[in-house]
Amino acid sequence: MDMTRRNFLGTSAAAVIAAGTTAKGKVFGANNNVRFCCIGIHGQGGSHMKDLLKTEGAEVVALCDVDGDVLRQRARQLEKETGKKPKTYVDARDVMADDSIDAITIATPNHWHSLLTIWACQAGKDVYVEKPLSHNHWEGRQLAKAAEKYGRVVQHGTQGRSSATWIRDIQLMHDGFIGRINMAKGFTYKNGNRHAIGHRMVADPPKNLDWNLWQGPAQESDYYINKDVFEEKGREQGIYVHYNWHWVWPYGNGEIGNQGVHQMDLAVWGLGRNTFPAQVYSSGGRFAWDDDADSPNTQTTTMTYEDGAILVFEVRNLGSYEEAGQTTGNHFFGDTGYYVEGSGFFNYQHEPIPIPEDAPKPQGRSKWENFLRAVHSRKPEDNTCDGLVGHISSAHCHIGNVAYRLKRSLNFDPKTERFVDDEEANAMLTRNYRSPFVVPEIS
Repeated sequence: MDMTRRNFLGTSAAAVIAAGTTAKGKVFGANNNVRFCCIGIHGQGGSHMKDLLKTEGAEVVALCDVDGDVLRQRARQLEKETGKKPKTYVDARDVMADDSIDAITIATPNHWHSLLTIWACQAGKDVYVEKPLSHNHWEGRQLAKAAEKYGRVVQHGTQGRSSATWIRDIQLMHDGFIGRINMAKGFTYKNGNRHAIGHRMVADPPKNLDWNLWQGPAQESDYYINKDVFEEKGREQGIYVHYNWHWVWPYGNGEIGNQGVHQMDLAVWGLGRNTFPAQVYSSGGRFAWDDDADSPNTQTTTMTYEDGAILVFEVRNLGSYEEAGQTTGNHFFGDTGYYVEGSGFFNYQHEPIPIPEDAPKPQGRSKWENFLRAVHSRKPEDNTCDGLVGHISSAHCHIGNVAYRLKRSLNFDPKTERFVDDEEANAMLTRNYRSPFVVPEIS
């Protein structure tokens, strides 16, 4: 079946699956290579392309970006590296309709992550999706359902779960090496890496940018340039495109959902509850900087689980001391000792606890090697950070942001994944989607 964008959108998911790949018996490319399309290739997506070029068993055959200048530049770069001209797409729906593509990587702004992943699952493609896996809690759950329903490999790009050291050390914690883990602390300070973004000014989008597609599931908005730069230098510089969208709620999730989700994933993993907190409170603000961003540059979030365990997460973008020599990291506290990322285990007399010589440490693999292994084997245990795992970790960030934005403590039901008797908070678990970029409910 020759798929097009039109019949991709108008075809039932079951028919799309029949036209695309299936969980078993897939014939990959030459030398059994998995054929990739990288979607969103300005920053991290460009790194995806470069990494895959060096990864055995991977072949980048297509690129997709709503910025024509970026697309042409990356295509020239890829052709120079491989000697082959890649397919290029502006609209990701055309990627989904291309049966020659086996897998996609996603490094678009956050508000596109879940919809692209669900579309890919429905089209029979496997997915490596950058963090956070979702822009809001509800769509993350739909993504996890889609991966299961359509039998696709979806790997979340928080990366820590591919680390042999983390796999060993967290297994020790789960085995009781320092007793029951009662508390986790994650932090991201990003000293000197974050700044005020300036003030908005309405302007026409540049000709190279498809602003309609860039907005996608978000409600339609004017295009903004940086007023401060324009008045000072006469240059029209997009205020959100290509990076500062992270700091406004329609497209991003603030620092807790940017760098922070890496450490949040490790905190959730180390605690070992594999569920959501029952109570959350978050406070902070956007201090010192005079700009038009929404998200806090200083934020402390406390989450309490039904068994009393606590997760504390700190964001500080204005500057901070280093903790154990790190500006991002994780600490864990058990009955008999504690763990400091990069330093190891200690008792409460602050004496190191040696790691047992016979503690198993798995073979280290890159995130791409793990992804390809899972794509070929179709075994769940080969997927180091699947859609459900990614949903739980990303949703911790979303729940924290809801509490921050409402400025009050919230009770959450881990079973229903809803706030308790709080419709204002529950409304913030999802968003109003813009047709035709609507995240579907997966049954």
